[in-house]
Amino acid sequence: MYQLNDLLHLMARLRDPKHGCPWDLQQDYASIVPHTLEEAYEVADAIESGDFDHLPGELGDLLFQVVYYSQLAKEEGRFEFDAVVDGITRKLLRRHPHVFPDGDLYGSPELPRLDEAAIKQRWEEIKAEERAERSATPTQLSLLDDVPIALPALSRAAKLQKRTAQVGFDWPDALPVVDKVREELDEVLEAMSENDPEAIAEEVGDLLFVAVNLARHLKVDPENALRVANRKFERRFRFIEQALRESGRPIENCDLETLDALWGEAKKAERAPSCG
Repeated sequence: MYQLNDLLHLMARLRDPKHGCPWDLQQDYASIVPHTLEEAYEVADAIESGDFDHLPGELGDLLFQVVYYSQLAKEEGRFEFDAVVDGITRKLLRRHPHVFPDGDLYGSPELPRLDEAAIKQRWEEIKAEERAERSATPTQLSLLDDVPIALPALSRAAKLQKRTAQVGFDWPDALPVVDKVREELDEVLEAMSENDPEAIAEEVGDLLFVAVNLARHLKVDPENALRVANRKFERRFRFIEQALRESGRPIENCDLETLDALWGEAKKAERAPSCG
């Protein structure tokens, strides 16, 4: 069975200036990023669909992205793959003093451990220390400095809100957020009445942002919730298409009332108990 060192060797061969792959030789950090995001979503998709037979392959594709960046960095004399492994291992040791009290990866697991409240407090302290270490100008530190801009918008909104909640900038519970959702929806309607495209876009953004806040207060991951909703919509629309194919009716010739009725049938079919 091939090991990690074999994959590193393969990557180096692909990037060999004389004998490597022409496509791989043309790539740089920026050109690989879209592939990295795609591979991460394919891992998530395999997990959500319960496709564990293909999960090792998807995880391998994602691992290859890390190997790829490391090879590019090695060629430039920046760092090698070993530095990636060393960095993440050291960080996880530092962030888990409740598991590694003495900071020793192979130390005794029988040492005294922190309680849950102390674990949470220490976690936030460690994160703050890490942000300070990364900043060249500590006096300009922001709680939001390390919230990645490239995150999906819903995930980034949740992360921004969670971060500011650490210092008390948050609603006390979900009910006031519900009122804020209604307020933002009213503002969308007002912008619509004024037929102002820029205002409409801005107010819809505000509505989405506060909807994320509601999800967060309800302990719902907004990105995952929307992915599930997307899957549900897709499943029901495919039901409509299949029903129309079976009846020989082109979907383009159907009015909204017909499509909506089939949508209702799709919902009923999902609720119906399965046999067998």
